[in-house]
Amino acid sequence: MTSSSTSSNFALLRQELKTLKSSFPKDHSRFRVELATIDEVELVFIGRKKEHKVIHCILSESYPSTPPMWFSETEDSGVSSVLDSLAKSGTAGNNVLLIQVKQLLYELCSLHRVEVPPEAELLNVTSAADVYDEAIGSSEDGTSDAEPDANRHSCDEADHMGLVMVDDETEKEIKEREDREIGDGNLAVLDRIKHKQRKDFQDGAPCGTVQASDRLMKELREIYRSTHYKNKHYDVELANDCLYEWNIRLYKFDSDSHLAKDLIQLKSKESQDYLLLSMSFKDSFPFVPPFVRIVHPMINGGYVLGGGAICMELLTTQGWSSAYSLESLVLQICATLVKGKARIQFGASQGKYTLPRAQQAFRSLVQIHEKRGWYTPPKEDG
Repeated sequence: MTSSSTSSNFALLRQELKTLKSSFPKDHSRFRVELATIDEVELVFIGRKKEHKVIHCILSESYPSTPPMWFSETEDSGVSSVLDSLAKSGTAGNNVLLIQVKQLLYELCSLHRVEVPPEAELLNVTSAADVYDEAIGSSEDGTSDAEPDANRHSCDEADHMGLVMVDDETEKEIKEREDREIGDGNLAVLDRIKHKQRKDFQDGAPCGTVQASDRLMKELREIYRSTHYKNKHYDVELANDCLYEWNIRLYKFDSDSHLAKDLIQLKSKESQDYLLLSMSFKDSFPFVPPFVRIVHPMINGGYVLGGGAICMELLTTQGWSSAYSLESLVLQICATLVKGKARIQFGASQGKYTLPRAQQAFRSLVQIHEKRGWYTPPKEDG
């Protein structure tokens, strides 16, 4: 993709996000845009009985060539069915986000037997495209008032990193603002990792590859800045400060799910209020997925296999994309556990899954699906 096409794609995405936020503000009575960044959109649908359905959308670096990835932590099978239909729609090209959000809204309104808000018509692709033309400075005579490509490209890169460019903001000021968002404690962790990597290199025993290490450092920085991390949906700890071995504690799931209630009980019984996830990376990351498994507690359902491996096509080479962020992967795993009706095995909660067993179970799973294709297994089978 050329820099000019990348610039155009980001300009269009920014306009789509602007259209969403202006059409459905946080005080809308039926459909709300709670979060809208170039990486993630969080929507809330309010049903007939005022029940709230929170829906997440993850946007990759290659959007719109790669369509949005939708998921929800709710156990509502109707919502899951609607999101499955979005995934199967095969929508591609410009304005994918607006097209799919409009489809989502119409299907949810139909499912809950409520009227479609009139603001849905504001999501028409043609009107968004017209505004986009103005945003990039196009006119009928072919002239343009847009800023030079170099300036626009630098703004797009800042947007991609989740930043809001201010006219006179320098690169140094951007870095200082990022560091404030990360916080002193997490900055100390990042500095310690860099020091360890430098020492390993000097000792002739470097860990991983430059490309993988750079990407993992970037992912960790973005996680430290994220709202979900700061709101304690999950946290991350590196095993022995190794950038290639992450321990992730999952604290928050859909409050109506059995898993969320089980965690409350687990805290009462064992003073533990999280699921411990292990995520390990190969030198070839991000072009191959990490290996992910539940470590503790023992789980029934939730698509969790023997040994703690997780049945998700996203975690295979076939289903993985280097454009996926690690936070989006963590959130997708949380949604998958809830969708699969995961329950904690309290009778076996003192035990831990083992890595060899998890690896063997996952290899067997991949072999089966390579022959038969991928499908969503029955929930009672996990």
